[in-house]
Amino acid sequence: MDWWWAYLLTGAAVGFLAGLLGIGGGMVMVPALVFIFTAKGFPVAQIMHLSLATGIATIVFTSIASVRAHHAHGGVDWPIARAMAPGIVAGSFAAALIAGFVPTRTLAVFFTGFLFFAATQMLFHRQPKATRGLPRTAGLFAIGTAIGGLSSLLAAGGAFLSIPFLTWCNVPLRRAIGTAAAIGFPIAVAGSAGYVLQGLRLGGLPAGSLGFVYLPALALIVATSMLVAPWGARQAHRLPIGRLRTVFAFMLYALGARMLTTLW
Repeated sequence: MDWWWAYLLTGAAVGFLAGLLGIGGGMVMVPALVFIFTAKGFPVAQIMHLSLATGIATIVFTSIASVRAHHAHGGVDWPIARAMAPGIVAGSFAAALIAGFVPTRTLAVFFTGFLFFAATQMLFHRQPKATRGLPRTAGLFAIGTAIGGLSSLLAAGGAFLSIPFLTWCNVPLRRAIGTAAAIGFPIAVAGSAGYVLQGLRLGGLPAGSLGFVYLPALALIVATSMLVAPWGARQAHRLPIGRLRTVFAFMLYALGARMLTTLW
């Protein structure tokens, strides 16, 4: 299997950074996959779709381990997760279907904007202050739809939006993190389903693809990321996290700019 080593390294990097800094793997994984798929000569018009779809599909597997760990420590607010789940599923699935019709360059610009936003948030470590309570069921459905839709377009588990929202609504940070992990699973399942269905209507995708999900990359990235993530979490208690966040923020700026020039 060609390029297997690149997928293993990508999974290791994603797992380590997720465990160390608590960041979503899509921020690193999607640009890495764009570089690899471009080098492999995949169709340029589908490279961003393949990268996003494969990235969000990995979350189906990695979120299970995360949710189990948070649930074991009582860190998941299941009533909130259940209330947001219908909107999460609807938004994630619909956004993946829509993404299938969006040109690669447009998706790349949108994703790069998100990278720059995430890097800036990490650089200045800004978090909203708790100022209100949770909305009612209709409000949670609407918020869930927005979080699911954006997450599906960014190959993210939704934590970058759901944690600030929940803490803003006076949910304690630890429970907000655990609840965000729980809603990452339906985001990933619905988003993956949408990308698979959209990809199946096209011809000419690389061998080994299920819709837009490239299965060889998925399998190898999941294997190493789940193996390395606990080691990254242990290092979080030993390394200077503040300085690492700053370095990582500038790395995201560079990754986003480089990915955009690769696809332009």
